[in-house]
Amino acid sequence: MPKLIRTPDGRNLAVESRGHPLGRPVFLLHGTPGSRLGPAPRSTVLYRMGVRLLTFDRPGYGDSDRWPGRRVVHAAQDVVAIADALGIGEFAVVGRSGGAPHALSCAALPAGRVVGTVALVPLAPRDADGLDWFEGMTEDNVRAYTIAAGGPEAVTAVFEERADEIRADPRATVSAMHAMVPGPDRKVLSDAAIRALLVRNFAEGLRCSADGWVDDILAFAAPWAFRPEDIRTPVLLWHGAQDVFAPAPHARWLASRIPGARLEVPRDAAHFGALAVFTRALCWAVDRF
Repeated sequence: MPKLIRTPDGRNLAVESRGHPLGRPVFLLHGTPGSRLGPAPRSTVLYRMGVRLLTFDRPGYGDSDRWPGRRVVHAAQDVVAIADALGIGEFAVVGRSGGAPHALSCAALPAGRVVGTVALVPLAPRDADGLDWFEGMTEDNVRAYTIAAGGPEAVTAVFEERADEIRADPRATVSAMHAMVPGPDRKVLSDAAIRALLVRNFAEGLRCSADGWVDDILAFAAPWAFRPEDIRTPVLLWHGAQDVFAPAPHARWLASRIPGARLEVPRDAAHFGALAVFTRALCWAVDRF
């Protein structure tokens, strides 16, 4: 069972901790849609690495209360609230896919809390100047973010229906991904253990409603309310060159704006290749302490 942590504004956040209880604290922010049960290294691996991995359901997912109107910048407030409740001072943050922009909001926090941030297959801000935001993106995602222009009601109508389909058969949803992704991702999704993790992740995140998914889409379509140029903590950006969910130019755009950011764009990887570099990403994060 997750630990429920109360935020200063009275919401509950469902939090889990795994790995070494006295290890370096690293927050892992899940994708979209997703949950605290999303893909992550095994607890035994984390323990050997000396990592205390903290995961939580973003508002509206799983057992976390909804935060209507939340924006990407607000994720940093929730991470700080969890850290404060658990008596954690410094920490690192890793975010994958939809969790990556939220992780970057933590990198923009004032100095003294975040030692380093890893953004795996991130999206850039919707208003990113000079970036063709939709170029190279799968039609399904283009439709999703285009619908966001219609406001919360339009997004809710579409994603409640999609969430119903996933709840009815999450395994079928994961299997269907296999046909719509490039070769490197098909190879990753052929792993039965990874498919099982994704099934559990989607099922938990959407167990109660599509609220978290809806609010993520709306947040990505709105201004982030912080500037990548203002980030001063160390940042590693990793992106598979063949990604069709969040195309690699998004990470290149971010790298050109975040001072001192390190960028890796392997040619033979795509979106789910991020799952294969989790351990290396955590090592990089731990080395920032």
